[in-house]
Amino acid sequence: FVSYVDKTAEASIVKRLATILPESGFITEEQTATHRGDRFNWIVDPLDGTTNFLHHIPLFSVSIALMEYDKVVAGVVYEPNLDECFYAWKGGSAYLNEKEIHVSDQQELKNALLATGFPYNDFGKLKGYMDLFTYFARNTSGLRRLGSAAVDLVYTACGRFEGFYEYGLHAWDVAAGTFIVQQAGGIVTDFKGGEDYIFGAELMASNSLLHKPLLEAAQTHFGNV
Repeated sequence: FVSYVDKTAEASIVKRLATILPESGFITEEQTATHRGDRFNWIVDPLDGTTNFLHHIPLFSVSIALMEYDKVVAGVVYEPNLDECFYAWKGGSAYLNEKEIHVSDQQELKNALLATGFPYNDFGKLKGYMDLFTYFARNTSGLRRLGSAAVDLVYTACGRFEGFYEYGLHAWDVAAGTFIVQQAGGIVTDFKGGEDYIFGAELMASNSLLHKPLLEAAQTHFGNV
């Protein structure tokens, strides 16, 4: 789904960000700007959770990250329904509405609450993914599917979730949220344990204490798909 709001919001965001860093480029979901900068690029999702928005489900977000060369240096995720603004910058902490946030200190997988999502069109890996879902359903305190990857990530950053995983994602879905998780003390990798999680279409984010068992489960149940 793509709404009028997605396109007009993105155009407005791009216009304003261009005044902050005139030399910057853009990586955007709705392709309202396609030029790339040599050093700085904004990664923008104007409405993460469009399906929720169109069905009047009050959970969606705006996600904006700033990338310098190949590293994210700032990120903001705003969830308007609860008026919650999550943000972080390079060398700083992570915040929610001016209050510093940290990931959960939960160390037991059986007590962990996880978030995930499901692909819109890449169903070739779905069987393995559902095997992983089944494993987590049986070995954690539960899973949630909120419908906005950016929100899932910042909820992990502030300790509401112990972890979030998904495949079939895009850079604009995750660039800001993954950075905020890291600045809040968490870990983000791809399912192989590497760093290709912004453009690699898969990621595992956690409170760091549970990253090893979460990653091992992903590799066991989904890694060979």
